[in-house]
Amino acid sequence: MSPKSPASPHGHGSTRRLTTAQALVAFLARQYTERDGRRQRLISATWGIFGHGNVAGIGQALVEAGRTGNGTAHRMPYLQGRNEQAMVHAAVGYARQSGRLSAQAVTTSIGPGATNLVTGAALATINRLPVLLLPGDTFATRPADPVLQQLEVPYAGDVSVNDCLRPVSRYFDRITRPEALIPAALQAMRVLADPAETGAVTLALPQDVQAEAYDWPEEFFAERDWHIRRPAPDTHELDAAVRAIRSARRPLIVAGGGVRHSAAEETLAAFTAATRIPVASTQAGKGALRHDHPADVGGIGHTGTATADDLARTADLVIGVGTRFSDFTTASGTLFSNPAVRFLHLNITAFDAHKLAALPLVADARAGLEALTAALAGRGYRVDPAYETEYTGAKEVWEERVEASFATPDPTARPTQTQVLGLLDDLVTEEDILINAAGSLPGDLHKLWRTRSRDQYHVEYGYSCMGYEIPAAIGVLLAAGTGQRTRPVWAMVGDGTYLMNPTEIVTAVQENLPLKLVILQNHGYASIGGLSDAVGAERFGTAYRHRDADGGFTGPPLPVDLAANAASLGLRVLRATTVDDLRKALSEARDAEGPTCVYVETETPDTVSGPPPAQAWWDVPVAETASRPAAVRAREEYDRQVAARRRHL
Repeated sequence: MSPKSPASPHGHGSTRRLTTAQALVAFLARQYTERDGRRQRLISATWGIFGHGNVAGIGQALVEAGRTGNGTAHRMPYLQGRNEQAMVHAAVGYARQSGRLSAQAVTTSIGPGATNLVTGAALATINRLPVLLLPGDTFATRPADPVLQQLEVPYAGDVSVNDCLRPVSRYFDRITRPEALIPAALQAMRVLADPAETGAVTLALPQDVQAEAYDWPEEFFAERDWHIRRPAPDTHELDAAVRAIRSARRPLIVAGGGVRHSAAEETLAAFTAATRIPVASTQAGKGALRHDHPADVGGIGHTGTATADDLARTADLVIGVGTRFSDFTTASGTLFSNPAVRFLHLNITAFDAHKLAALPLVADARAGLEALTAALAGRGYRVDPAYETEYTGAKEVWEERVEASFATPDPTARPTQTQVLGLLDDLVTEEDILINAAGSLPGDLHKLWRTRSRDQYHVEYGYSCMGYEIPAAIGVLLAAGTGQRTRPVWAMVGDGTYLMNPTEIVTAVQENLPLKLVILQNHGYASIGGLSDAVGAERFGTAYRHRDADGGFTGPPLPVDLAANAASLGLRVLRATTVDDLRKALSEARDAEGPTCVYVETETPDTVSGPPPAQAWWDVPVAETASRPAAVRAREEYDRQVAARRRHL
């Protein structure tokens, strides 16, 4: 680094002469979050793939940040990725496992590297998870026009491909002058650390500005603590919420991801202990209560349990806690069918708290639950014992269906997908973490998985992005280490998902991270194949098979060896063909110290071991007119289901 300059262009104090990229990296290394007395780095590391748009700027700055500086406290660790989208997924996995208190940055070159960020950015923003994106950009000074990978827009000279990131970012800025970095960087940190605003944050960095030197005020590099707020509820809203709860006879809590983000699991347990209100969970909220907690009734909605969905149909008060009330949760507006149903929504964002014309309780989930518990104390509210007996009894019946789905009567048979889950269920403890995002697995997991700890269940279903699991597992592994032992982290994928994005296996091998990858070979898109059947599309284009004589894809399965592919990327691979094989392979993988893959070819589920069918509807429009019988039948069923939809205001 250059020596400090004696005078500041800002009119006071000393300065430090650095490039814009060097200044940004130094700034990021000095940002911290603080919540409940716990302090940690806001940006713990930077993922990067380098090209001409960032190699001389951010790339050079990361070299300096990793090799020089004041000891190790302000160094910026670098992580080498293989795919830009996957780097964002890894950073998102890290942020979720860190409770949104710590995040990572991702840098790419301008051009295809930058546009590859868009999918990951959308996933981060939809799931309210912080990630900082630092794509290179075209020259701000325009010495040559156009330059390599420059998008020419005839009506706007200041548009680049990075503008694709605007709608999927919670904050976006293009740094066209070095001094513009100061307010932009501070705004970026504000959004990343704001529990109501967080998501993807993008600072587009023109490659010439990255390398330009400037005299930065020393105060820009001071350590800053960004306090994570826990806003308490408004007194008027709290009073209305208490009145609504006290008048409810069949209340139901829907716990969403906000419970986890707020670390409100113990507070929720205390609230249910006082009121005995049952708790159903969204995909993001599963684990808010342990599976064996008396008030836990499992997942809700299209992928939910019969227990939770039956309670939802008769509930007179639905209490949302940190949920977005998405279409899967509400069964596309068909689930909450009690004519007298009302909604109360505790959420840190007013936008979500007012959904479904709910009584809003705008507050942090933990603070709001604490306030509700205190306000109800002494007023004698508790659900009718008959209601409690009803839902606990229904839960016992559902557990019998789970056991039937997990059963493996023939140890020499090829396992079904749900039997794979059952074998894993027998093996794991509260220490293990499961990661999934797409296909038929999220539905099976939401209905069947017995969550043992607040952070065991890591299913990304806000964006349901194929290819998320492997890189996210790397991020989780980086965040979940405990002393000398890293917690077992399982990434579960079908073959369709695996083929989308296996590249970060190389990163796991490079970093010697004990990733436990389970590949379920099912020869195509199993989930969409089933959906295709249901909507009259006859599984068209959903199987990985050779073409038949008519040009369709109904021939023999493709001779693709995913186990060999995983091995070629550096994984140790354990092949399993039977239930017994799989049980041994999973146990061996769990004890492995390095990255390991369990490969199993699954069987089509039968009536004994298959998962229970969907307990609630999901709206996927069906062709209104068609000549093929399958589509005609599907439309008749669609019309029957859609007639039950209620448009909650």
